[in-house]
Amino acid sequence: MLGFFRTANLNAECSNTKGILYLTPDPQDFTLSIARFILISNGISDFDLTMMNKSFFAHKIVEWYAVNQRSLPWRQTNDPYKIWLSEIILQQTRVAQGTPYYLKFILRFPDVFALAKASEQEILRLWQGLGYYTRARNLHRCAKIVVLQHRGQFPERYADLQKLPGIGVYTAAAIASIAFGEPVAALDGNVYRVLSRVFGIAQDTHSREGKDFFTRQANELILKEYPAAFNQAMMEFGATHCLPLNPKCEDCIFKKQCVAYDKGWQDRLPVKTKKPKIKKRYFFYFVIEQNKKRLMRKRRSKDIWQGLYDFYLVETKTRQKPENVFAKDPMLKRLRGKIQQNKISGLYKHILTHQQLMTRFIPVSVKLTKTNQALFEFMKLKFYSSKEIDGLPKPVLVSRYLLESDFS
Repeated sequence: MLGFFRTANLNAECSNTKGILYLTPDPQDFTLSIARFILISNGISDFDLTMMNKSFFAHKIVEWYAVNQRSLPWRQTNDPYKIWLSEIILQQTRVAQGTPYYLKFILRFPDVFALAKASEQEILRLWQGLGYYTRARNLHRCAKIVVLQHRGQFPERYADLQKLPGIGVYTAAAIASIAFGEPVAALDGNVYRVLSRVFGIAQDTHSREGKDFFTRQANELILKEYPAAFNQAMMEFGATHCLPLNPKCEDCIFKKQCVAYDKGWQDRLPVKTKKPKIKKRYFFYFVIEQNKKRLMRKRRSKDIWQGLYDFYLVETKTRQKPENVFAKDPMLKRLRGKIQQNKISGLYKHILTHQQLMTRFIPVSVKLTKTNQALFEFMKLKFYSSKEIDGLPKPVLVSRYLLESDFS
């Protein structure tokens, strides 16, 4: 059978050999369809494993893992609490950064009962520096539900785990497979990268269709008798060997079978939707100090850093002079304070997922009149000593300023 196949941005010549349909991308249309889509009709899988079968791939990567796995504290246990805690901490966090936090949490909260009893402020303070603070709040909510509704026992099934706050499909699969032996594939960015490169899969990993496609393929490959080892092997291989940049192809166990290596497509796979542009935000923190205490307030809006403490904030759409911002803000004008020009901070740049914060800290001296005290109360501001501030959960940006301004 000869003809032409077209899907999305793919023009390909098709040939049928032994029931297998190979789709070779048109060199004129190389944007998304840079790899061969391979369909198999013998009932084994949705795609052909080229020079290997499912068993070969799965056993090969598990064997690699047995020799090359890193010694990480959460790998020394099948306790679902510790596995869950490690997975939540490591979401959008590198292992090197997350490991000290994991150890601190285990030391302070050795089980789910201890975590459930803690205050949100204590958890946020311990979490400080990891970012994505919704994870910490969901961690606390989840612990309470496990204790109150499940008597301290995590559900054992993948589907039931997803009903808990902060546990999505990946985290549920990781817990279900590693702690309880359920054969369900866990897919993170590392796993997408390995599958995409080795098998030449050009599906967009950020699309719903692409995620469903990869999930099906991973569940075709998983070793039913060793799901924990398989999932951890896939994640480890992507994290330490099949790297986003400069993958270790010359020493790869799949060198002879990898489509990306064969075609030189390592830098083009996996295919990802372009990230949205980073939005710039301009923050002006007015730091009001009296008698070695500073005014702070708890952030309550659903914006970034909800539940953390910071100074009085004025946000502008463009760069401004601190004096102009101070003069235009109705609350600050009523304080009749003065900017301490010699103490205005330099520009602090802080990067979030899709935001860049351009921030200055402006110390302000004010008189502690009854009118000002009433304004502070209205603005939800409260004086804290340096020791009290140290115990408050704060954005890393604010902590950096406090450290560099030598507030004591």
